[in-house]
Amino acid sequence: MAKANAGRSPRRWWALAALTLSVLIVGLDGTIINVALPTLADDLGATSAQLQWIGGGYLLALSVGMLPAGLLGDRYGHRRLLVAGIALFGLASAVGALAGTAGQVIAARAVLGLGAAMITPLSMAILPKVFGKDELPRAIGVWTAATAVGMPIGPLLGGWLLDRFPWGSVFLFNVPVTVLAAVACLRLLPADGPRVRDGRPFDYLGTVLGTLGIVALVYGTIQVPGHGWGGPSVLAPLAAGAVLMVLFVRRQRRAAAPLVDLGLFADGTFRWGAIIAVFVNFAVMGLLFVVPQYLQAVLGNGAFGGGLRLLPLIGGLMAAATLAEPLVPRLGARVVIPAGLLLLAAGALLGAATGPGDGYAPAAGWLSLAGLGFGLAIVPATSMVLGTLPQDGTGTGTSLLETIQQLGGALGVAALGSVLNAGYLARLSVTGLPDAAAGAARGSVTGADAVASQLHDKALAASAHGAFVHGMDLTLLVCAGAALVAAALAVAFLPRRAGAAQAERGAAAAEAPQPAVRAGELPA
Repeated sequence: MAKANAGRSPRRWWALAALTLSVLIVGLDGTIINVALPTLADDLGATSAQLQWIGGGYLLALSVGMLPAGLLGDRYGHRRLLVAGIALFGLASAVGALAGTAGQVIAARAVLGLGAAMITPLSMAILPKVFGKDELPRAIGVWTAATAVGMPIGPLLGGWLLDRFPWGSVFLFNVPVTVLAAVACLRLLPADGPRVRDGRPFDYLGTVLGTLGIVALVYGTIQVPGHGWGGPSVLAPLAAGAVLMVLFVRRQRRAAAPLVDLGLFADGTFRWGAIIAVFVNFAVMGLLFVVPQYLQAVLGNGAFGGGLRLLPLIGGLMAAATLAEPLVPRLGARVVIPAGLLLLAAGALLGAATGPGDGYAPAAGWLSLAGLGFGLAIVPATSMVLGTLPQDGTGTGTSLLETIQQLGGALGVAALGSVLNAGYLARLSVTGLPDAAAGAARGSVTGADAVASQLHDKALAASAHGAFVHGMDLTLLVCAGAALVAAALAVAFLPRRAGAAQAERGAAAAEAPQPAVRAGELPA
């Protein structure tokens, strides 16, 4: 094997750099918007529900777009579809920078999500084409690190941009990066070979059912703040979404060429690893939705200052990524993953004890703990699940995995945003305010601050800050609950020898033919 590797082009590492750059911008854009939410509320008058759609709409489109992306890549070429996704991402970013209303921002973010839905699973599916079986684990590690690092760095970069440039800079930043990524992919990645057509039709019905089902579920959840859980505008889409997803699963079981391989769920490692990832993403995306608003609106930090104060979360995540590699072989994923989830829950519980008068120091402590727990849970869980994916049809397998994870994040933003808003409205006092001022104060904490500043009403500002902290505390309690449920599932259902099983699958794969790319096969 060493001899074989010696003949391989060193440009494969540049190819890996192109792939990681692609997924890095997706990770950054998934969270960079969080620190811009207060600015968007001020400049565009975005309501709390619209702020949820700005974040949730991206994740929603990302989740539904991944369903067909992997299968299309398997059929028509991974590199071709990857570059198209990068181009779409750059175009949507340019349009988003010119948006003049909250609705236009939501639309641009949704298109960004569709571009990201093509980038993430297809970039993962290309890795086995570039690397042999001995180097593939290292390449997957680098790729996974890029996706993980991009998410917490997004708020920091967003804060730096917003302190120096208008809010459109968080979109415009993507344009030159996507141009570079597209050129690098075209130049460095192996060209798509002739596709083998098996004559099976594309599952258009399954695509429609899956897309409408996910949209209905998330839409119903986002309606909760304005209509309550018992309102018909909430219950109707939730019920419709549940029915559509049942029909989608039935369709996938019967379709000649299904969008997703439901047979993967027969593997306990994949099944429970994916379920745990849903809970983790639910909790973490909810945390990343609420904390930047707390750091800016309540503690009074600027956009960059708010992003900078998320560094403890980044530090915890990076420390966990370093610790997970030696800990998993020694203790096993069944120990490390629940331990990480318990740390994540502990961090969220400490955050839920935040009071209106607390400063930043307590937040730095529980953010560090939450970041450490997040990393210790998600890094080994993702590696464990990736080890179960089949060698052929990698695009379909990665699409299923990424869809499950991103759906957890989308539902986290929607559901936990509802909890935040309900808690905020329950404690906010707008007695004596004119109707227009009261409506603005109810819309968001930044709206209440603006009204309080105009009216020189310190009592309103204090009430709004206390109400927001109350809503944040409730949100973090739910995050902690999700992490505890995931920890219990991990202890009860993760295979006792998941690490050994993965090693056995890797050894079996080593005996199978691998699609290697030699020096002469890389583009000149």
